[in-house]
Amino acid sequence: MLMEEERKQIVEYGKKMSAAGLSVGTSGNISIYDPETGYMAISPSGLGYFETEPEDVVVMDLDGNIIDGTRKPSSEHGLHTVVYKNRPEARAVVHTHSPYATTLACLHETMKPIHYVIMGSGVDEVPLVPYVTFGTPELAEAVEKVLVDNPKTRVVLLANHGDVCYQASLPKAFGLATNMEFNAQIQWQCMCAGEPKYLDDEQMAAAMERSKTYGQQTK
Repeated sequence: MLMEEERKQIVEYGKKMSAAGLSVGTSGNISIYDPETGYMAISPSGLGYFETEPEDVVVMDLDGNIIDGTRKPSSEHGLHTVVYKNRPEARAVVHTHSPYATTLACLHETMKPIHYVIMGSGVDEVPLVPYVTFGTPELAEAVEKVLVDNPKTRVVLLANHGDVCYQASLPKAFGLATNMEFNAQIQWQCMCAGEPKYLDDEQMAAAMERSKTYGQQTK
C-alpha cells in the first residue's frame, strides 16, 4: 500500500480532530505530502473519522489524479494541492470547521493578535478568503490567490466555511489548527465582552523572539 505510514497517521489525526471538536461529522479533511514521489495522501470524502481505515485514505498527485485507493477523495483535494504547490515547505494540511474560527469566518473577520499564540500562523493577522462554494476549483483558486498575496501565512480563514492550516508535519499542522481555534475563541469572546485589545507589532515581535528559546532545547 503506497504511503502506508502517512495513511495511518491521517486516520489517527482524523480521530483526534473529531474528538477535539475541530470538525463535526464528516466535515474537514487532512492530507500529507511526500515531495520525493510528488504524491499526497488525503482523507476520503464523506466517511466518519472513526470509521476510516488506512486503506480508505486516497493517494493522489498534485494534478488531481488518483494514484492509489478505491475511495473517492475529499472534495477539497484541490484546496490541498494549491497549498503544496505554493508552499514548498508544507508537508501536511489540516482543514477544519472549528466553531470559533468558523464564527470569525462567517463574520468575514480576519483573525487578529488577541493572543501571542497567533504567531504560529507566521503572520500577525490571518487573512480571509472570500466566500466560494466548497469543493470547487474556484475555491482552490481563491485560496491560492490569498496565499500568493500573503507569502508568510500558514493559515487562512475561508469565509462562511472554516480554516486551512499547513505545517512541516501533521502533528505540527494539527497543533497549529488547535492554537488557531484557541485564538479565535478568545477574539470572539473579547468581541462579545467589549472592545478587544490587540497586541501591537512591537509586542508581537518580542513574543516571536522569545519563542525561539521556548521548550526543550536540543544540543
